[in-house]
Amino acid sequence: MNADVTTSNQDDAALAAPRDALTKLAALLQADMEACNQAIVTRMDSPVALIGQVAAHIVAAGGKRLRPLLTLAAARMCGYAGGQRHVHLAACVEFIHTATLLHDDVVDESKLRRGLDSANAIFDNKTPILVGDFMFARAFQLMVDDGSLHVLHILCSASATIAEGEVLQLVTQHDLTTTEARYLDVVRGKTAALFAAAAQVGAVVAERPVAEETALASYGLDLGIAFQLVDDALDYAADEAVLGKTVGDDFREGKVTLPVLIAYAEGTEEARAFWRRTLEDGQQTEDDLPHAMQLLKRHQAIEKTLDRAAGFVRSAQEALTIFPPSALRDALMDVANYTIKRVH
Repeated sequence: MNADVTTSNQDDAALAAPRDALTKLAALLQADMEACNQAIVTRMDSPVALIGQVAAHIVAAGGKRLRPLLTLAAARMCGYAGGQRHVHLAACVEFIHTATLLHDDVVDESKLRRGLDSANAIFDNKTPILVGDFMFARAFQLMVDDGSLHVLHILCSASATIAEGEVLQLVTQHDLTTTEARYLDVVRGKTAALFAAAAQVGAVVAERPVAEETALASYGLDLGIAFQLVDDALDYAADEAVLGKTVGDDFREGKVTLPVLIAYAEGTEEARAFWRRTLEDGQQTEDDLPHAMQLLKRHQAIEKTLDRAAGFVRSAQEALTIFPPSALRDALMDVANYTIKRVH
């Protein structure tokens, strides 16, 4: 066999493996996920036509539905079989996530979302903000309908933490004195908090002990951190058509992420001057992004970021060992591996 063909087949297999992890988890939860999707469609209904138009655009953009899958998987792994609470809370989690995406795209002035024009690119900035508010309101309706103060506390706390994380990101934007610890605070807030809450409420509806709640929250938190670290690496390393958003957005927006922190810390004074000009001062030319990628490559910043992500994946998987082996536990273990092997 031709060596190029062999390499191509190996590459295809490597890319297929992580996708299969999510496919496997979704297959185990097919009926629950279909019910969740139906709940999302039902709750997005509104007599205000523009809300429906924006909602339809978001649904058409697809998405992995990873966060609601975590809620469904955690509940079933913990033995929940008492009704539809897990389905409605999974829909709630997805509403919170989608609301933050709508707001983020406006703040970041993003033009692509999942490979399609973002809502703010199609409509305007006001519409996605207001529809995002509508989705937050729907999420809180679902929390109240569930009737559990514990669930309400977990998801309300996560919503507040997400907002804090986004504001903290604004504070650290353009600031190359940001420490890795501060950067991780941003990641825990804006991304990982919802992963943690999504997994934890699965144990709550199954009425499991606090130790199992804590384990699932830890799993979700570490999974979410790994997920964001990989996102930040892919912003400099992925193919735009595969990534589903514009490559280099973080650079253009002056975001200080882990790959940059690594390259800045290890760079020469000339390289540091480049980062200060482009990220702190915002003075960029069309040649600067390729040069930034060269600097990241020189210091293996992408690989080092992925290594950090792998450490959080291992920690997430360790948290699951409190649960007995099962098809769902195995699938959640595989999803953790997917996080660092995914291509988008």
